[in-house]
Amino acid sequence: MISILVVEDDEKLNRIICTYLKTNGYNAVSAKSPVEAYSLLDANSFDMIISDVMMPNVDGFTFASEIRKVSPTIPILFITALDDLTSKRKGFLAGIDDYMVKPIDMDELVLRVGSILRRAKISNENTLKIGAVTLVKDEMTAYIDGKEVDLSPREFNVLFKLLSHPKKIFTRSELVDEYWGNVSDNGIRTVDVYVTKLRKLFASVNDFEIVTVHGFGYKAVIK
Repeated sequence: MISILVVEDDEKLNRIICTYLKTNGYNAVSAKSPVEAYSLLDANSFDMIISDVMMPNVDGFTFASEIRKVSPTIPILFITALDDLTSKRKGFLAGIDDYMVKPIDMDELVLRVGSILRRAKISNENTLKIGAVTLVKDEMTAYIDGKEVDLSPREFNVLFKLLSHPKKIFTRSELVDEYWGNVSDNGIRTVDVYVTKLRKLFASVNDFEIVTVHGFGYKAVIK
């Protein structure tokens, strides 16, 4: 059974979320604070984290950043009353996968959870197929209708990363840190060059699009 850690200091809301998740077939575990969550994460294996943002002592942004240091792939969904673009940007920069604004609809929450978990499953698989395009991770090779596309390892990695997490926004800094290491601010623009080339190489494909998200970075949209 899929296990989800719910980190929310509002005990009533925490209880409601856990109950709703359990009703829909998930194993939901409650944590009233990030400190309690750290202990639970040390002792248990979870498939996903749902976290509030405005919590005493440790806020959600700090919590997500700390989780990303030790678990780069576990999906994180924020639920928060903060509805401003700055907070959303800060959350995605901390490494979250999705963001819901309170008051949340429980049926929508379950739909979001299912979608995020499906994307996480795709990202852990070796072969990723989207329409006419097939990416084989072990080979670091891309195919369009069975015909190999000439990609460098970094081009392949950037494409695989974006397509493994549809609609998730990745900043240039995130992509650079993962595939290039630390570079200067000017070097961060190297990502733009790679994305431009990927768009040209897959211009004939109508199954996905690499979209520029101004002020953030890039995301893949599956059509």
